[in-house]
Amino acid sequence: MVEITPEFLLRAYAAGIFPMADSADAATIRWVEPRRRGVIPLHAFHVPRSLRKTVRRCIFDVTVDREFASVMRACAAPGPEREQTWINEEIHHLYNALHAMGRAHSIECWRAGELVGGLYGVSLGAAFFGESMFSRATDASKVALVHLVANLRRGGYLLLDAQFLTQHLERFGAIEMPRQRYLRELEAALAKPAIFYREIDAALVLQSTSQTS
Repeated sequence: MVEITPEFLLRAYAAGIFPMADSADAATIRWVEPRRRGVIPLHAFHVPRSLRKTVRRCIFDVTVDREFASVMRACAAPGPEREQTWINEEIHHLYNALHAMGRAHSIECWRAGELVGGLYGVSLGAAFFGESMFSRATDASKVALVHLVANLRRGGYLLLDAQFLTQHLERFGAIEMPRQRYLRELEAALAKPAIFYREIDAALVLQSTSQTS
């Protein structure tokens, strides 16, 4: 059996494959390569009108990479929309190691000093692989997504991988593409460098909401 290391995990992402566990208590992980891939086109990201208002009101304090491990734990916690998680202890260990290497990042939303929403994912070249998000306050995870997209645009990213297309993500302009097309776009993104900024550019975030309809 091949040992799964952070480096091995990055090679899997570069090949269009990502890991999941069957439950939080699962002893092993399995590899997933969807025939059709969910992608959020960065140039066509759509911010619904009500969410634009929320972003502009700045009701959350938004940070980058401040509490990566806490965001992962919150994403793995059971909630109204999911009773089971695909994030087991091995996945926690691997992605925290990627974070320490500067290859995995989180966006956090805070209210009154409490972590109430966020997301995390993996960065490789000019591709960002969104893994999971959580929300304990209305629109918190959505605000984190808006900030993520603004960050990726700023840093020169080409691809935001959402893994699977959902009705929730369709509201933001997410599309589904066949595996071969996805692999071509992934190859182009991996060939280009990009920067994941660790500070918030509030003006750029607000600008990104004004450029969508």
